Amino acid sequence: MKRWLWMAAMVALMMYGTAFAAPATGVDDTATQIMTLAGDHRLVVLGEYHGTAETPLLVADLMERYSRDNAPVRLGLELPMSENAALARYLRSNGDADAREALRTQPFWRVKDDQHDGRRSRDMLALIEALRALRAQGRDVGVAGYDIEISAYDSDVDRDAAMATHLRQQFNALPTGTRMLVLTGNVHAMRHPFADAPPEMKHRTMASYLLDLPLYSVRVEALRGQSWGCLKPCRAITLPERPARDPVAETDADRSYDVWVYLPELSVGTLTDP
Repeated sequence: MKRWLWMAAMVALMMYGTAFAAPATGVDDTATQIMTLAGDHRLVVLGEYHGTAETPLLVADLMERYSRDNAPVRLGLELPMSENAALARYLRSNGDADAREALRTQPFWRVKDDQHDGRRSRDMLALIEALRALRAQGRDVGVAGYDIEISAYDSDVDRDAAMATHLRQQFNALPTGTRMLVLTGNVHAMRHPFADAPPEMKHRTMASYLLDLPLYSVRVEALRGQSWGCLKPCRAITLPERPARDPVAETDADRSYDVWVYLPELSVGTLTDP
């Protein structure tokens, strides 16, 4: 990993009030595994547990590696598309206190308590800052949201279908040869639901609408740790502990993911301030 990138990320995390060291143990290895297995696929969908400290570091690592040698890379985040103008402004800014405040006070980031699914964290803000630092160094990187408005979540809008439509439009608008990484919840990243999934999870997922594209779906798991989830109430959720294992690739036509990768550990990130 380029030393300047992680120095920039360290500064960003200090600004956002989160302690930071070098990339978490295993992040480098997992990034290498994903890049090796995804090969030439231009649409790499990362299915995560929301609200962790390690996944934003993994994504920052992948964006840095993929964007070397002037390669163009874009990142899709599970944020409403109404946030895209603010994201673009921040990437063009110098990242100073005023720019950070302008980003953090956008509607998506303004939460009054911890009752959200973990997508709003200082770790995610630091990921965006890492992309700004890459761009300032001349890298061809960008970031955009693809989600619907939060107010529409409980409506009759098919959220997965709408997100897939937005991603398809963004992907099709990319210059030739541009790679796109997409960070999303692990259910949205499924190519097909699990065979033994309960009825409420048998719906079409976001990734299932995009299988005609050069898509590679990655389930980002961990051997141990916690994530943040909303199971009434929202709280830290302990993950099942597993022995060390290599990535598990799937090849069946009805596979849920193309590969499962395993970080050594996940921990709950730092939620944004009230």
